Amino acid sequence: MAGEILRVNAGLDIHLDKNRRPVVALVGVSLMGVPIPNAWLGNMKNVNLVSEFGDRGFWNAFADGVEDIQIHDGELYIKLRQ
Repeated sequence: MAGEILRVNAGLDIHLDKNRRPVVALVGVSLMGVPIPNAWLGNMKNVNLVSEFGDRGFWNAFADGVEDIQIHDGELYIKLRQ
């Protein structure tokens, strides 16, 4: 498949929970317009990645560094802590 172009779309649910901690969950993935089954994604659909993998590494650093998340007019705004 070298040199081929694949069209992949992914949906994410991104918001702050009641404790003001980020929630990032994979909603769906499609390849060339065909939805990929949850089993093929390792059953990762609708799983909060921050709480699932946030005890160390990237997701912990991401969650600790985010102060606010907002979505306006189709744009994602992330305010980082100082």
